[in-house]
Parts: sequence; C-alpha cells; structure tokens
Amino acid sequence: MVEKIDKRIRAAQFRLRMAKAMEHSKISQSALARQVGVDRSTISQLLTDDGARLPNAHVVGACASALGVSADWLLSLSDRPESAAELLAGSLSLTEAPRALVDERIFDWHQEAAGYKIRYVPATLPDMLKTRTLLEWEYAPHLGRTADQAIGASEDRLTWMRSAQSDYEIAMPLYEIHSFAHATGYYHGLSLEVRLEQIDHFLALTEQLYPRLRIYLFDAKRLYSAPVTIFGPLMCVFYAGGHYMAFRDKDRIETFTRHFDTLVREADLTARHFPTHLRQLRAAIGGT
Repeated sequence: MVEKIDKRIRAAQFRLRMAKAMEHSKISQSALARQVGVDRSTISQLLTDDGARLPNAHVVGACASALGVSADWLLSLSDRPESAAELLAGSLSLTEAPRALVDERIFDWHQEAAGYKIRYVPATLPDMLKTRTLLEWEYAPHLGRTADQAIGASEDRLTWMRSAQSDYEIAMPLYEIHSFAHATGYYHGLSLEVRLEQIDHFLALTEQLYPRLRIYLFDAKRLYSAPVTIFGPLMCVFYAGGHYMAFRDKDRIETFTRHFDTLVREADLTARHFPTHLRQLRAAIGGT
C-alpha cells in the first residue's frame, strides 16, 4: 500500500531533495535551467516557493535527468535517488566464468556470505565435493600444466567450507547422480574405480558434515533448475556457461530462494536418504 503524504509535506521534500541534488551535482540554478529548458526564475521558484504546488511531470522528469537522480526520489515516492538504469546496473552484474576450478570471484562470494545459508544447484556434481581423481579426469584436459595447482586450490575450498559457519544445501537432479554412477552421458568413460572412490567420498562427507551439509535429489521430469548459487540474503548467481549472472536486489533473491526451497520440499530423496541411495547405487554398479 502506497503511503499518502500531505501535499505541503511532499512539496517541501521536493524542494529539499532538489537542492540536495543540485549541491551534490555542483550545478547552479542557471545551468540547471538551461538543461531543463526553462527560465532561471522557474528553478528559483521551485526551490523557494513554500506552497503545496509541484511542477508538472515534464519539468520534474527533466530536472531528475539533469541531476542524475530518479523522478520518484524527487517526489518522495522512493528513498533511492538512483535512476532505474542505475538501480538495475547495481543489482545485476555479468562476469566471465572461465572453464577452471580456481575462480577467485566465486570464492570471494562464498567468503562474503560466511555465516549465511548457501543454497546451491550445481551444473554437474559439486566441485568442492569431488575427489582429486575425478577432478583430474574432468579438468586436466582443459587446464594442462596448471591442473595440479587448480585441483589443490579446489581442495582448499572444501577445507574452508569445513571451518566456515555457513550451512550448505545442495539440490541436484536424480539423473545427475545416476549418470555419474553408471558412467553415462557427461561421465562416459569414467572408470569404475574413480566412481566408487567418489561415492565413498560422498558418504564420508555426508557423515562428517551433516547437518551443515545437506544434499537433496529432485526429479527433473517434474522440476527444473538452472545452475544457481544463492548466498543467503546477499545475492544469487546463475551459471550461464561462459558467464555468471549475479543479482543483488532483494526481490529477485527472495524469488530464487523460494524456487530452491521448492526443489528441497519436493525432492524425491532428502538429505537423510541420500547416503542410503548412494550405497544402493554403489552395490548396483559392482561395489562391495
């Protein structure tokens, strides 16, 4: 519900905000008048008139544009002086996402959100939970000589996660863990030995870190999610292949948080059942 403001109060706030914007922009009444296309006396009247009248929409919009603020802010309809374009630029960023394990930007975001719950839908299996041999199989062909250093840095991320005060919720489609276990699709050619080692690693981590680490499996026939990480109330980041798309505005973060919570709520396998499912997969592919 929009708060109703007395016309005199709104007019007084308009004068105060306009004067503040002029002072911040270091623009004189004459210069503003030229940019707006009115007489200097008109600007002077806007700043000194103690009545309840406000200028027409054209003058308000022109003043806002010249001063680099939003018309809504001048009219006390918003507490944010930035223009809509500036607000969008501040809430959305697009950054390059290299095909690499060591992404300092991602790690910075994890550190920034330390203490908050981090919700994560990975593109494949979660990198920080992979064994060294699986990381080598997956990344060595792309990273070349830097693979060993990169993998070591990735392992450091898991060490950091163990000591951080954040809770991690991970939601993955059922087919991802099944494709991995049976070496199909993306995991074609992955040896049984590596798969069994990874399953054992998952089992160990879920035992050691539960309930701070919780993994849920949802049915992708009913639900879908793009790869996304939600860093508490601070930001949500989508992985778009070559780039990260990061949102920091409250409404979008809440929207995607609700989306993630739906994945968890409707998961076919909860965090408590995940270890049992892993053991069944291990037995099915020949593990003892």
